[in-house]
Amino acid sequence: MASRKTKAFTSFGVAMLFVLAFALYFQSTFKTVVVKGDSMLPNLANGRKVLVSHAYWLVGPIKRKDIVVIQGDTPDEYIIKRVYRMAGEIVDWENIPKNYSLKNQDFVVPEGTVFVLGDNRPVSEDSRAFGPVELSRVI
Repeated sequence: MASRKTKAFTSFGVAMLFVLAFALYFQSTFKTVVVKGDSMLPNLANGRKVLVSHAYWLVGPIKRKDIVVIQGDTPDEYIIKRVYRMAGEIVDWENIPKNYSLKNQDFVVPEGTVFVLGDNRPVSEDSRAFGPVELSRVI
């Protein structure tokens, strides 16, 4: 009878260690970010919480049309935008009307960066205003 209790406790202990390991991994890999503003409407409303992962291997490399979270200037500041063009691609200014210093010129997105836009372009502050974003800032 004692061996049965020991075996049950051991299985339970292993299960609890697995849960603890998963919780620690989840906490270190994922982060919750709150959407601020209307720049991603209608897809992401102001106040909505988004789960962000540092583990690119879960979803693959960043590609065009992905929604990305960008680290702002302070540790608690995040910018949520959609990838419009990748490094080496030409920005098509006709489809993104807004004043930008390079408008009406061929602009190739530099290596190691992405050109991002908000889904609600009339109110979005994005790469049209602050230029391409370094991949090292993409969470």
